[in-house]
Amino acid sequence: MEEIKLDKQFIQWEKQADNWMDAIRISARPLLQEKKITTDYVEAMITNIKELGPYILIAPLVALPHARPEQGVNEIGLSVTVFQEPVFFDKPETGDSSEANIFICLAAKDSESHLDLLKKISSLIENEEMITKMRNTQSEEELHQIFA
Repeated sequence: MEEIKLDKQFIQWEKQADNWMDAIRISARPLLQEKKITTDYVEAMITNIKELGPYILIAPLVALPHARPEQGVNEIGLSVTVFQEPVFFDKPETGDSSEANIFICLAAKDSESHLDLLKKISSLIENEEMITKMRNTQSEEELHQIFA
C-alpha cells in the first residue's frame, strides 16, 4: 500500500468558511497549490454535492470531499482542514441540515489508490480521541502537532 505522508502544507486550520462551497474550495487549496488536482476537480466536487446532496458527510462532523479521478486528479493526495466554526450542509430531502468541522479532501488517481486512501482515512475517523483533539485545536500550529 502506497504511504501518504501528510506534510504541513496539507494541514490547515481555519476559523470559518462562508458556506459549504467555500469550505470545499478551502479544503482543496493545498492540493491545488501542489498541482495534485486541477480547478476542474474542485468544481466537480461542488457540482456533485449540488446534484447528489451532502454524500461527503461520512461520520459525525467529518466531510470527505472528492470527485472522480478523471475530473482533474494529477497525482494522489490528501489534505486535512479543520474549521473552528461548523460548516452546514442542507439536506433538501428531509429539510434538515448537517454540519462538519473536519474536511479531509481526497484525490485518488484510480480505484486502487482510492481504496488505500480510504483505509487510512477510516482508521483516522474511527479514532474518537484524534477527532476530538482535531476539533478542539485553536491554531494551525496545534493541528500540526497532532499530525507530527
